[in-house]
Amino acid sequence: MTLAAQPSRYASPHPVEVATGWRLERVTAPSRLFGANGLRTGPDGRVYIAQVTGSQISALDPGTGRLDTFSPKGGEIVAPDDVAFDASGNLYATEVMDGRVSVRDAAGRTRVLRDDVPSANGITFHRGRLFVGECREGGRLLELDLAGGPPRVILENVPSPNAMEVGPDGLLYFPVMGANEIWRVDPDGGEPQCVARDLGVPDSVKFDRQGRLVSTQVASGQVLRIDPRGGERWLLAQLSPGLDNCTFVGDRVLVSNFTGEITEIAPDGATRTALPGGLNWPLDLAVGHDGRLYVADGTYFYVALADGSLQTVGMLFSPGYPGFLRGVASTGPGEFVVTTSGGQVSRYRPAACETEVLADGFDQLYGVAVGPTGIVVAELGTGRLLSVRSGGVDVLATGLREPVGVAAAAAGAWLVALAGAGRVVELRGSRMDTVVADLQRPQGVCVHDGVLYIVDAGAKELIAFDMDTKVRRTIASGLPVGPPPGVVPKPLKGMPPFSGPQGPFAGIAAASDGTLYVSADGDGSVLALRQSRDGH
Repeated sequence: MTLAAQPSRYASPHPVEVATGWRLERVTAPSRLFGANGLRTGPDGRVYIAQVTGSQISALDPGTGRLDTFSPKGGEIVAPDDVAFDASGNLYATEVMDGRVSVRDAAGRTRVLRDDVPSANGITFHRGRLFVGECREGGRLLELDLAGGPPRVILENVPSPNAMEVGPDGLLYFPVMGANEIWRVDPDGGEPQCVARDLGVPDSVKFDRQGRLVSTQVASGQVLRIDPRGGERWLLAQLSPGLDNCTFVGDRVLVSNFTGEITEIAPDGATRTALPGGLNWPLDLAVGHDGRLYVADGTYFYVALADGSLQTVGMLFSPGYPGFLRGVASTGPGEFVVTTSGGQVSRYRPAACETEVLADGFDQLYGVAVGPTGIVVAELGTGRLLSVRSGGVDVLATGLREPVGVAAAAAGAWLVALAGAGRVVELRGSRMDTVVADLQRPQGVCVHDGVLYIVDAGAKELIAFDMDTKVRRTIASGLPVGPPPGVVPKPLKGMPPFSGPQGPFAGIAAASDGTLYVSADGDGSVLALRQSRDGH
């Protein structure tokens, strides 16, 4: 059985195929983008979309909806957060995780302009001058020398400035996320002034033709129109939280969301979806005590609904959110144990907006599992398997080669996917035995009815291994997991304080009826595999 092709960010020459006796369905549609961050209308009229987690820049034709890749995943620009154009049509991109600003010319050649701009984020051009902001506590506003010389500091110690623009009055306007305000400053120097405060955590500003500010609010989902002279504000549109940036196409505003959704807003406030959103990765999966499927997608935590849509359970800017989610396991009604890219193991109760940190300070946590002996997590950065219990952390194993997925086995043992070693091992006390070898990059693992299921992101396969008979079988091949064929992604170093290092994790979970859910992080969807009742 093959999976029908749909518009996707993932180019694969081969369809997904499943073994006889199984059928494959999509739980959610594939994503068109790797989220959506900075937006800028280019000189060709297309809207250029920066995608941090995909290390990609795409160009959207707002008239036809055509989407083209401008700078691809695996290319020279890494984790672009915002973009701007100069008068010659050269594109400048901030690379937030690498602290760089790069320029790509019309011929497609890329060079690094500066590599010493921590959390480089907002960027704009004005009359031949290039301005950049560092979105971090104590961030700076800089004017960069186009020849690559030392930058000029306009302002220091700003609490997380973001996407900026020069106004009709020649002043530089910028949102200050840490203060929940919008400021302005003379780009030649001077004291900043507050233009608007008590907002919904602003993260971008642009100017319309009437000289009014339009600003996205990441926490509230509002798009505000603000008079910079008196500070009066109007609600232009109420969208979903997670807004990141905006740009103008004529009198229409296009707004990006972390989900990859691009919304077009007419002058009267009417909205339409220019590009649908979707999952950014996804990462780990868990079937809750209510029988529903929960999806850890980094900045979002979702529950999948029967109609294929996703309902937001929590997100990075909602109260009590644990942080960038990676691993997830259900521990009770409405309760989960999660791992975050910031190095925390936490108990998360979304309905109550509560997070209890159980342990902290770890290096690149991934999978988490709950068994009779407690909570176990895989720490990729140190190659350890850890047991987290009330009052402490025990080290179960060290020297593991890239431990990622973990699952509880029989009699208190643990199964661990070692992505770097290409195998799954069983840890029972101090003894470690190989269970399945000759894998490429195993990631997600789960056990159901005595069968171990493994997502091999390298081979792009789902493998079943009967723990009793030792029979191994490939259930699905050609899965859209990991990078597209031929693409070698650059490491994502993280965005403190929002996240630590980010990496792929194709998770898997099993429902009580035997349905297997797989994180297709390549195309940004969740797949379901079910055994056919008739065996065909």
